[in-house]
Amino acid sequence: MDFLSNSSWTTNPLIALLIVLLSTVIMGAFLSKNQFPVEGKTILITGASEGMGLSAARQLSSKGANIILVSRDSTKLAKAQALVESAALHPQTQRFTYFTADVSQPDYAAPLLSKAVSWNNGQALDVVWCVAGTSTPDFWFEVPLQRTRAQMDINFWGGAEMAHAILRLWCAPDAPVLPEAKHLVLTSSALALFPVIGYGPYTPAKSALRGLADTLSQELLVYPQNVKVHVVYPASIGSPGFDRENRTKPAVTKLIEEGDPVQTPDVVASGAIRGLERGQYFITTALFAHIFHWGSLGGSIRNNWLVDTIMACLIPIVWIFALPDILSKIKKYGKTHGHPSLYREKDIEEFEKKQKSNA
Repeated sequence: MDFLSNSSWTTNPLIALLIVLLSTVIMGAFLSKNQFPVEGKTILITGASEGMGLSAARQLSSKGANIILVSRDSTKLAKAQALVESAALHPQTQRFTYFTADVSQPDYAAPLLSKAVSWNNGQALDVVWCVAGTSTPDFWFEVPLQRTRAQMDINFWGGAEMAHAILRLWCAPDAPVLPEAKHLVLTSSALALFPVIGYGPYTPAKSALRGLADTLSQELLVYPQNVKVHVVYPASIGSPGFDRENRTKPAVTKLIEEGDPVQTPDVVASGAIRGLERGQYFITTALFAHIFHWGSLGGSIRNNWLVDTIMACLIPIVWIFALPDILSKIKKYGKTHGHPSLYREKDIEEFEKKQKSNA
């Protein structure tokens, strides 16, 4: 958000301390063992036909993993598979395939996993990464409630269905207890850490996914199998999905987000994979998402008890300055532009003008 880069408080000693702590974490990452080795492992990724999912698939392929891509569109998947194969570390031995599935549909996961395990020569998958999701921003009660239900189906239930199905396989009474961990990676959003006006139909689903993951991180401790759960909290990603999102995004939302860095899918996927290799549970990929993370840890597993505890104490000071700035912008916007029911036509007109000027 722009206040994180433009406000005067960013020059205070808190930022200096933040840089020192981040440097400590980075140095520790260079010295630590890779806790997410993927060479020779089989990884299933949903939402893998474009954006972050496709970037993650390509990067994991370049590290020697066998990849199963999942999405709804077989044409996009075929093209995605060709890109993923071209990045392979060991093209002669790595294996790749794709399956179509609609993650918003009930009970999709178990049949999908059955096909995936069969393709994997009857062996259990090593990693499942749920990336599939969509955002259609708007004012929450200015649009039908179905908008929220639809986004809950794909953004929460899509991951929850897969988590339920894969954990029942990995943690079954007769499932082997192996020294190397299996990994379930769920993809939430930085908006689950700090809500922003205009994302009412979207944020509840991503927040629910965080709540599920925090609970699973505790439940898995009672099972003998070595299974790890991780949550990735991306910020804005410059992808086809982001372009679709901007078509309905209210202008006041764009105002609040003005100045936010829009990361490429490759940058976000790379940051997420680095977090997995460090063994992190709570993975953020942008500076302001790190700040949101420290400000909302609650019952989430800590990545680094020292750094996370210090920053969780300091970040509330930041909000003394930052939150009033955000709220004042929203109030000012409301006084200037009138009732939100009038915004839609204005926002659409403005969006179309920008599209034409950029063409």
